[in-house]
Amino acid sequence: MKKSYEKVLTKNDTGETGGHQAGIVVPKKNAELLEFFPTLNVDEFNPDTWILCEDPDGEHWKFRYVYYNGKTFSPAKSTRNEYRITHMTKFFVKWGANSGDSVMFSYSEQFNHYKIQIKHRDEELKDTNSVREPQPVVLKGWRTVY
Repeated sequence: MKKSYEKVLTKNDTGETGGHQAGIVVPKKNAELLEFFPTLNVDEFNPDTWILCEDPDGEHWKFRYVYYNGKTFSPAKSTRNEYRITHMTKFFVKWGANSGDSVMFSYSEQFNHYKIQIKHRDEELKDTNSVREPQPVVLKGWRTVY
């Protein structure tokens, strides 16, 4: 069974900055995380695939998993060299995702697709049995959940 991964969302990820960022970054240096998502042919220009995800309501979402790799070609075809998951805006809107919240991906081998959910930062603060002021968000990117 594949592990689950969680990413703390930034303002760029959720669109709160008003920018036109194309999805959440998947770090190239995290080989284990790259193995969690479908394999892309790095010799191809901007290889991509669609990943099917199911949210807690049972709604299915298709997100584009892409390796923008134009910088790796000679001569360079672009300035980018990064993996991203795109087409997530409607999902974030449905679940009210904001910066500081997390998106969690789990792979379901039984159904051959990913499960996806938003963990709201406010809910995590409520789970701590003490009353305290909200702390600044410390962004740590992706982490293995289990």
